Formats: sequence, C-alpha cells, structure tokens
Amino acid sequence: MKAEELDLRRILSFRPKGGTIQFMGHRAMIVDALAMGLLRKELIENLGNFAARTILTRFGYAHGWSTADNLCIEYPDLKDDPKTGPTLHMLQGILNVATNDVFHEPSFRISIRSQESYEAEQHLLHVGIPSDPVCWTLTGYISGYCSRMQGEEVYCIEHQCCAMGDAICRYEVRTREDWDEEIEPHLPFFRADTIDSVLHEVTAKLKKTERDIKVRRSLMDGDLGCCGLAAKSKTMRKTIDLARRIAKVESSVVITGESGVGKERIARIIHSESSRALRPFVAINCSAVTETLLESEFFGHARGAFTGANRDRIGLFEAANGGTLFLDEVGEISPGMQAKLLRVLQEKEIRRVGENSSRPVDVRIISATNRDLGNEVSAGRFREDLYYRLCIFELVVPALRERQEDILLLARCFLDKSTQKIGKEIIGFQPEVTDRLIQYEWPGNVRQLENTIEHAVVLCQGKRIGLDDLPKAVRSAQGGGSVANAIRKIDDLEREQILAAIKLLDGDKTEAAKQLGISLSSLYQKLKRYQTLPV
Repeated sequence: MKAEELDLRRILSFRPKGGTIQFMGHRAMIVDALAMGLLRKELIENLGNFAARTILTRFGYAHGWSTADNLCIEYPDLKDDPKTGPTLHMLQGILNVATNDVFHEPSFRISIRSQESYEAEQHLLHVGIPSDPVCWTLTGYISGYCSRMQGEEVYCIEHQCCAMGDAICRYEVRTREDWDEEIEPHLPFFRADTIDSVLHEVTAKLKKTERDIKVRRSLMDGDLGCCGLAAKSKTMRKTIDLARRIAKVESSVVITGESGVGKERIARIIHSESSRALRPFVAINCSAVTETLLESEFFGHARGAFTGANRDRIGLFEAANGGTLFLDEVGEISPGMQAKLLRVLQEKEIRRVGENSSRPVDVRIISATNRDLGNEVSAGRFREDLYYRLCIFELVVPALRERQEDILLLARCFLDKSTQKIGKEIIGFQPEVTDRLIQYEWPGNVRQLENTIEHAVVLCQGKRIGLDDLPKAVRSAQGGGSVANAIRKIDDLEREQILAAIKLLDGDKTEAAKQLGISLSSLYQKLKRYQTLPV
C-alpha cells in the first residue's frame, strides 16, 4: 500500500452509535478546533506566550511521535514513504499540505508548504495577528514524527505563517546537528525541563492567585462588618449594592459623605469586585500632602529633579498601574494640580518630575470628598472639566445617624475585633450602653464608633461594657434619637447576650448557660425561639 491510498475509511474505525473511535488501531477523539482555539487563548492570557507555546509544542511533539510509532506497528510498509506523514496530518483535519520536499543528500532535510492550518486560523480568531509564526502544535508534531522515524533529534521551524498575513505556512525540517546555532532559540519549547519549570512557575502563580482570592472573599464576605460596612439599613445596603454594580465597569467614581462614614472602604469594595481586583489598590489623602510635594507623589521624580531627590522614584500612578488609585479629599487639590491631573486622565500617561519623556499608565480613579463638588465647581474652586472626568458615577455614603439599624451591628463587629486585638473576654454591652449607642448622633460616624468601642474594651473590667467604659463625649451626650428608635425589645437584648456568650466560649453551650446563670435546657429553648426572630 502507498501513502496516496490512505483514506479515513481504511484507517478510521468506530462504533456507529459512538463510544470509541480507532485511528490506525489506537483510540482517538474528535476535538473541536474552536475548543482548541479557546484553550490557546486561555493559555496565552493566563500563562503568557512562552508558557503557552511550550505546552502546545510539547503536546504536538508527543502527538507526532505517537503517530509515527503507531504507523511503524500498524503499517510498517508505509513508514519509509515520505508522503505518509503529510497524508496522516491532512486526514486528521489539521492542515492541507501543498508541497512536501524531502532531501537526504547531503543531509536529511524537508521543506513543507501548507495552507488551511487550523492553528493559524484559531490564533487569528481568538488572539489576533501575531508578529511571529504561531503554528506551535504543528511544528511540534512534525518534529516528533520525524524524530521517531529518523531515530535522532529532528526539529521543525516555521518561517512563514498565514496568521501573519503570509500566503502560506512554510516549515523547514533538519536534524539537530544541521540546524547548528539557529535552533538554539527554539529548543526551550521542546524540552521537558522547560515544561517542568513553566509548570512550577504556573503552580506558584495559581497558589498566589488563590490566596489573593481568599483574602478578597474574606474582605467581601465574612469580614464585611468589621470593615465598617455591616448593613441592615436599606440606605446602606443600596449603597453597597450600587458599588458592586459600578465595579463591573471601568468608569471613574466619586464617593461623597461625611468624614468617617467609610468612603475608602466603599472604594475597596469597588476595587475588589472589579476585574482589577488582583492588581494594586493605592490610596492617598490629598489634603495630607503639601502642594509642593503632591506632584512628585502623583507622578514620581527623576534623580536630581530637586534638592533631596537622590534617586529615581515612581509615583502613585505608576504604583497603581493596572489597578485602582483612590484619591481621598480630592476637593483639596489646588487649581494647578487639578490641571495636571486632568491631563493624565485625558492622555493616560504621566511624566515624572525632572524628565522629558512620558510613561503610559492604566489606572482606574476613585475619588472621595466630604465637600459638594458641584458647589465647588459653581464657586470656581474646582475645574468643571475635571469634575466631569472624575464623576461619571457618584456614590453617596449615608451618615451613621441616618442608618441607626446598623449601629449595634457595627458595634458588635468592632467589639469582636477589639477583644481579639487586646485579648479580653467581653461578651457584650449593658442595656443602657446599647441605648446610648443608638441615641448618640455620631458626628465622627463609623470611625468614631470604632474608636469608642476600642476605648470601652480597654477600660472594661467585667464581661459586659458599661456606661462608665464609654468615652466622656458619648457617655455624657444627650440622646438625639427618637424614642421609637431608642427602645429595643427585651428579646433582642437577650438574644444578643446569649449569642455573644456562645461565640466567646467557642460554641460551648454548657459553659455559656453556666456563665449566663440559666439552665442548659432553657438555653436550648431560647436558641430554638431565636431562629424565628429577625437577624
């Protein structure tokens, strides 16, 4: 039999109703070219070109070697026919070989010209026009096939590729010795040790990514309350929900609200829910940096740019490249600095102080202010064009006094945080303390509440925080909340104390009942009843 006589009816067998397919006597599978293209895209995007090419080249090499080995066993009379390899490749739907010129003198060499390479087609479809040939699996296949047939190292290099716009894909095949130094840049893609090093690197990256994701989930789920964003109130839940929806786009955001309401924590939600979550989140308080230093802080400086600049230094825009830059108190920026910031947002590039060349940056800007920027624009203190650049979305974070339902939830979170930090066993608040916390106006908002609870934990000498443990400003203030909001149900107070005791004792209900002064059966009855109470 000759290679020209090979066709799928001769070498392909299958069960009509599916299950197994045999190609030259060995099990084969039908794999969709589009799926292979998507795999290539995922490898390139997640591992980079080098790792993707290495994996696909080694895959092709193994396929080619296996095909040649099967051929020698099943059709030994065809192994010396130079047309057999190209024919088998075409029968597998991989490409269409136009010419296949084989030479043995003065040494083994093959020149191949082909069209309709599935790799070139899929690379164009999913990745785009490349700058170098991309038929990595094909060159691996040819190398593996020829190495098995020749009994020595044979390598294939692609010189022209349809994906690059060439009319054909052109490959040249030579032995390792005949390639000489020209093969050196290509060898790492064929070597198993390269695969091992790539996989070790990939494993390390995946582990780091997994850790980052766990941290992100911890911040967004379990520790959300202790980040100052616990929310039962409709207004705060609406704000957090809007922040998470805004996170899915790349638009700039301005977060407004009083000092201490948690504007930076909202900014971190937007960052951690966005596609930039694993890239840097860099924050700066614009009001805390002097005007003369702010430009250097933003854009960096070159060595010798000014007195004291004894080395090159990157700025916050470069540090946040690929991620998010949070500009707190953005309304404090001077008009001159506003103009420079506007230029960066328009051009998407920065210039270090003392340098003449610009550097591209990819940064999402989230700003925060306790001022009304609209009024600042009307008063001429803030550039209108910069305002519209920054404020594509505006998020208003309500003051703590406007969401009284959240006060005790936050207080409990801060109590847990402070007791762990300081090492005290405190199970909750006295009833008069919870009433005072609800009635107080909280001019410093969430930040003041957190400081108040830490202050109380330090002073508390019992199991529950009392009025005397609170800071004087909170303890002596006249209540401003309504009577309806100040009065709490006894069930709510009892439930809070019991659940806090169980948590403090790591779930030991027997000990919790003992310390609370009730029987174990009473404790279980109360816990059963609490399941029907609102959380």
